[in-house]
Amino acid sequence: MANKNVWYGYMCFNLCDLLEFLKSISDLGLDKSWVVNGSRFGIVNVIIIIFIIIIIIITIIIIIIIIIIIIIIIIIIIIIITIIITIIIIISSHRIISMLHLLGNTFFSISYILFLIGCYLKAIETQPQFAVAWSNLGCVFNAQGEIWLAIHHFEKAVQLDPNFLDAYINLGNVLKEARIFDRAVAAYLRALNLAGNHAVVHGNLACVYYEQGLIDLAIDMYRKAIDLQPNFPDAYCNLANALKEKGLVSEAEAAYNKALQLCPTHADSQNNLANIKREQGKIEDATRLYLKALEIYPEFAAAHSNLASILQQQGKLQDAINHYKEAIRIAPTFADAYSNMGNTLKEMGDVGGALQCYTRAIQINPGFADAHSNLASIHKDSGNVPEAIQSYSTALKLKPDFPDAFCNLAHCLQIICDWTDYDNRMKKLIAIVDDQLQKKRLPSVHPHHSMLYPLTHAVRMAIAAKHAQLCIEKVQICHKAPYIYPDRNSVRKGQRLRIGYVSSDFGNHPTSHLMQSIPGMHNHENVEVFCYALSPNDGTNFRQKLMNESEHFIDLSQITCNGKAADRIHDDGIHILINMNGYTKGARNEIFALRPAPIQVMWLGYPGTSGAPFMDYIITDSVTSPLELAHAYSEKLAYMPHTFFVGDHAQMLKHLTERVIVKEKNDPTPIDKETVTVVNSVNLEPLLSKAEVKPFVREAEVAHGPERDMIKTEVVLPVIEVPTTEPLKQMIGSGMIAGNVEGVPVQNGLTTLNQTHVKAATGEEVPHTILVTSRQQYGLPDDAIVFCNFNQLYKIDPPTLSMWCDILKSVPNSILWLLRFPYHGEPNVMRFCAEHNIDTRRIVFSNVAAKEEHVRRGQLADVCLDTPLCNGHTTGMDILWTGTPMITMPLETLASRVASSQLYALGVPELVAKDREDYIKIAKRLGTDREYLSQIRAKVWKARTTSTLFNVRQYCSDMERLLHKMWKRYADALPPDHILSEREGRDPSDKTN
Repeated sequence: MANKNVWYGYMCFNLCDLLEFLKSISDLGLDKSWVVNGSRFGIVNVIIIIFIIIIIIITIIIIIIIIIIIIIIIIIIIIIITIIITIIIIISSHRIISMLHLLGNTFFSISYILFLIGCYLKAIETQPQFAVAWSNLGCVFNAQGEIWLAIHHFEKAVQLDPNFLDAYINLGNVLKEARIFDRAVAAYLRALNLAGNHAVVHGNLACVYYEQGLIDLAIDMYRKAIDLQPNFPDAYCNLANALKEKGLVSEAEAAYNKALQLCPTHADSQNNLANIKREQGKIEDATRLYLKALEIYPEFAAAHSNLASILQQQGKLQDAINHYKEAIRIAPTFADAYSNMGNTLKEMGDVGGALQCYTRAIQINPGFADAHSNLASIHKDSGNVPEAIQSYSTALKLKPDFPDAFCNLAHCLQIICDWTDYDNRMKKLIAIVDDQLQKKRLPSVHPHHSMLYPLTHAVRMAIAAKHAQLCIEKVQICHKAPYIYPDRNSVRKGQRLRIGYVSSDFGNHPTSHLMQSIPGMHNHENVEVFCYALSPNDGTNFRQKLMNESEHFIDLSQITCNGKAADRIHDDGIHILINMNGYTKGARNEIFALRPAPIQVMWLGYPGTSGAPFMDYIITDSVTSPLELAHAYSEKLAYMPHTFFVGDHAQMLKHLTERVIVKEKNDPTPIDKETVTVVNSVNLEPLLSKAEVKPFVREAEVAHGPERDMIKTEVVLPVIEVPTTEPLKQMIGSGMIAGNVEGVPVQNGLTTLNQTHVKAATGEEVPHTILVTSRQQYGLPDDAIVFCNFNQLYKIDPPTLSMWCDILKSVPNSILWLLRFPYHGEPNVMRFCAEHNIDTRRIVFSNVAAKEEHVRRGQLADVCLDTPLCNGHTTGMDILWTGTPMITMPLETLASRVASSQLYALGVPELVAKDREDYIKIAKRLGTDREYLSQIRAKVWKARTTSTLFNVRQYCSDMERLLHKMWKRYADALPPDHILSEREGRDPSDKTN
């Protein structure tokens, strides 16, 4: 409307100009003239020019009108000719039905669908027995996507004419598309009765058998079609599909090649042959064939999607996304492409985009089991375990034989302690993994989860090995020449040993909490330290500390190409490269698969074997990985002298080095009840100087020094007796941030650091306030024996919780303190305990807390009960740093033996149980013998600072010695071998031992 108004205004404007012009003529008279560009211009000349312009315009309009009339005449002539031809045919046949039918065909050819349908319907109305009209009308409905109407009309056609071959074939085709396979088979068989040598019908029937899972019948039918029509590339291609389904891969490959021999531009065969090459690990061949298929047929959505999957595997994620988008552009309802693009986006960290893709895939195809499973993985990773369980369950209902969904569902149920039908679930999971390994497929159980299930060492290693092989396949495409390593004699010639730590966890992560001081505490005259970060800077003090104290800190997160990342490491001349991720989140094992360093080592971050031929050693110890279990590792064992585990607690949580027990003067509770109210600070002097202090003295044999000499030691804990603890109780009960003890300001230790000092709450800085920690804060009875476990709930299995229930039964007035980690597991744990005759009021759950509080509140427990299936590793160090004894029971996996190693290093082997009965016996004694509990607690408390467990500087010295031993073997041209001697040499500057 706006454009019309502008045009109208423009016309009015010019009309006014014209009137004004004419007026000026009348005013001036005919004998006037003007000067135009310096010449005189008479009025007559102006009128002549205007007249000529008008004539030209009129001529143009007439020509346009004539052209339009000619076009209309041509159209009318075409229509008249068509009608005349039709009438001639009508006159010759004398049948009105044929006229209507033929008119239908005529209008079909020019896409007048509605008129066409009307013609066919009129023909049928006029002569209902006219089978051809019924069949053709079925074709129209089929073209429009009206499947049921098409089926009805084809069935009517064959009913009217039982020998109507084309109608039977069309009926079979449309029934096949509608997945009504039994009736489709019947239609095709009837067609074959009429024309037994019809190759296409044999081929179509074979397709139906294939869809029904009758692969042998399908193969027979395809072969029959080929016999009837040897130059039938479609049949060869489909035969190959069936042969591949039967596992006859070489025969399938030959059939695809035959199809391509007959028709080199057969894009389906190119694509399907590429799929075989990809599964064989021949990535380059597969890529070439996908590209060829797309060259033949650029609008081939499946080929775009398949090529994208290879690009994703190669780490070319953006290129993969581009091809997935192209596939979706071509086929907007391509659910597979949406689902796979979601996987790629998830790998890129775009969780929202992945969620949208999975949701769209399910909208397109609600029965798409893989999309439901992928959606479940998003829910699982985000901690929404119930939604994940629901989606995995849906996937399994749609596709009962779905190994990935089953194994991931099993892991989700493990996370929340849902042990319904646990034994049968484990049996099925084992059978799935065994079958996959036998068929050389990537197992559905992730290496990091394998420790949770009753698998053999061989199976666990095979699972890891398949993932390692996948890394090798990903980097083979790089065609990188082998690296030339540093001179074997470079260290002997005076160069420092260059060690490189590689991790995605340099930031606020348990791994950094444990080892953040190691780069700074290395002897830099002995080693040169490089840290390679696989994740971007998270802005925390943990990251900054590592950056500041490493001689070289390199952020590889921006170098997404594994080949280039490996080049960077190699260019730094690294002697020993240390893998701190294994198969945990954020790992880039492809870098290690390229072998940028001559020696590559597993350490700390992953509790198991890599199964990788490109990893030489695993740093461990004789308790965690005894020599008799060496067969469980693909790497050679390299022993640290005490424990391979390390903790930075003495630096990170310095304020927990000392503590004061708070007690009311008239409280009848024995003085040795040290776990009710505790005060911690880096400086307790203000409180001790004003309060009445009564030392609580105990004696214990405590481990001292690197040799763990047991020396009888006096352990003193200060106890302050206050007239009343009521002010503290009011502060805690009301949720106040601060209060006072004997006039000294103190801070409520329950979550308040999050409000007053966030970096102290996360463990990034040491708090300098005096913190009060009390059982009241967590709803724990003052007079109870508190057994605790602060692990994630997935580490608990039915035998463990059953054992804990027996301990509660044997220790009166005891409770079990657990974490809602996650909170969805709480009801299941409560239900299990109730079924084992435990009053659920004896099970206390607390929320997950920030790092500092998480560790500090461990002081309130009397004893920690470790999880034998998978020990507390970081949480084990956390609880021991608070002086709380931990009972463990080593099994055979690395993950189940770490706590034993920690306890041996601490000098308390009496807390390591031999079996279930011994575990219960130790717990019962600690729970019922107050004097023994007091002695053990004193021993653990003192050993924290006298043993090597929390001595990071000693750990660095021992580690340097071990790394030099590795390099010495390499320098002597010896292959990697177990390094078992624990005490050889003590001079860290000696580079020859």
